[in-house]
Amino acid sequence: MAGEGGTLMKTGQTSATGTPLYSAELIEEGSAYKLVVTDRLRHTVQTAYVSRRVVEQLPTFLSKFNSPQLDGLRQ
Repeated sequence: MAGEGGTLMKTGQTSATGTPLYSAELIEEGSAYKLVVTDRLRHTVQTAYVSRRVVEQLPTFLSKFNSPQLDGLRQ
């Protein structure tokens, strides 16, 4: 799991500072993948089934948050 600054964290490890706003889990159900996103402030949960292709592209998608081209999104 990626922590602050995009560093990898061990399973079960949490960030030492800050307030978690959302959490997400990707659950494999047989040959299907379910994405579960929890809004920790509103105490709501949303789920969506995603394709294997989306699952395989997650590392690439997440790495784009650290790219210089998206600097404006982090301000």
